[in-house]
Amino acid sequence: MSLSFQLVLTAPASLETPLLALVLPADATLTDALAPLDAPLHGALARTLARRDFRGGRDETVLLVGGDAGVQRLLLVGRGSTPLTRTTARRAAAIAARQAAKLGMGTMHLWLPDADAAAIEGLVVGAAAGSWSYPDLQTPPPEKDRRARLTQVGVIGADLPGLQGALNAGVAIAEGQAIAKRLGQMPGNYCTPQTFVDLGQEIAQRHGMTLTVLGRAEMAAAQMGSFLCVAQGTSQEPRLVALEHRGGPADQQPIVLIGKGLCFDTGGISIKPAPEMEWMKFDMMGAAGVMGAMEAIGRLQLPVNVVGIIGSTTNMPSGEAVKPGDVVRASNGKTIEIINTDAEGRLVLADLLVYAKQFNPAVAIDAATLTGAIVIGLGHHAVGVFGPDRAVVDEVLAAGSAAGEPGWPLPMWEEYREQIKSDVADIKNTGGRAAGSITAALFLQEFVDGYPWVHLDVAGTAYSQSDLGWIPKGPTGTPVGTFVEFVRARAGR
Repeated sequence: MSLSFQLVLTAPASLETPLLALVLPADATLTDALAPLDAPLHGALARTLARRDFRGGRDETVLLVGGDAGVQRLLLVGRGSTPLTRTTARRAAAIAARQAAKLGMGTMHLWLPDADAAAIEGLVVGAAAGSWSYPDLQTPPPEKDRRARLTQVGVIGADLPGLQGALNAGVAIAEGQAIAKRLGQMPGNYCTPQTFVDLGQEIAQRHGMTLTVLGRAEMAAAQMGSFLCVAQGTSQEPRLVALEHRGGPADQQPIVLIGKGLCFDTGGISIKPAPEMEWMKFDMMGAAGVMGAMEAIGRLQLPVNVVGIIGSTTNMPSGEAVKPGDVVRASNGKTIEIINTDAEGRLVLADLLVYAKQFNPAVAIDAATLTGAIVIGLGHHAVGVFGPDRAVVDEVLAAGSAAGEPGWPLPMWEEYREQIKSDVADIKNTGGRAAGSITAALFLQEFVDGYPWVHLDVAGTAYSQSDLGWIPKGPTGTPVGTFVEFVRARAGR
């Protein structure tokens, strides 16, 4: 992430800045705190508020232009009438950062009057989200048409305990989300299974983590037939990558985070329709979320043990590809009838869930862009949350809410299990269209043994095919926030 942040204790009216973004609630008035900003604007701020040219609605913006010194531009950003939270602060800051980018501002200051530590953290995460981009593969425009990229943000706060820590925490989360988003935005010929190995090595070295990498031979020795059948059709080496953050006592059971990493998903022999197949480069956002979370956890130096496990390959049709009707055996001995080769993510996760058992997890949470059915059921606003233990599910839901990645629980009733019974094997990999997300979760549960577990279906939330206003189309950063907030809560932070 090329954006740097600084906590600024200077009075806003005393700043020398090309742009001050002022975040205000609905129906704001000119308070004593705001009045010093109005003098150099010759009353423009007071008139704007009095005339209700700016009403403070969510995502509303108005730009007031000042002189050549001091606050040269004042951007009013509305956060709406909802209570101030880390999430509302995040969204407003993202809007501000997007406007700064349009203006070509290399530097910006953010001010949310009376911001507490949670709001400061939200401002940092939001500004990073709003300014994020992936220009790596684009030819720069001519020099005369270029605009400066936002590289510095000063977050204005009071001289209160905890605000610097909140800013640092926001930076850690933003860095993790930037990693996840960059992995997601990379085309499938740039983001390969080896990319996760290289990144894992960087994160391990940066934060003193232990790294384990398995390739095709090692997975075959471990009898991971479920994972490996997905990789049959590709010449690329499949990879299982495990990162261990040992911040807690040696005998503490770790939290295990697990991610599906299909760098590209054609559907295999059950090939997907051609229109919009290019979006399947995002089928690795579960794994990207794990890698981003491990980066943030390392930066936060959380005093808890965490293991991040990802399984990465591509799902390709070829003469060697697994085909409908084949039966494969997972590493726990269960046999699986392949009904649809496009239901491949659960096949990768099956062996990852078995692999996780060796760490004796306190809890395991997996995330995957697993089913189109979750998009039909919940749209693009909620993560599908599944698990047999309601107390742990509630923990995950609380973490998602705190992170601004809300989830919704769905049932895992025994009646649905009938749909994944096989005539020739122990289980089949899809139960058809009805309740597709639920039967996928029940399939995964077959490979969970002896530890609490929650499954997150992020197919509708990990990326967006349209501009969301506060962030552009593409990767959203979900589920990095949920993972980090869950670990922070378990660590008492």
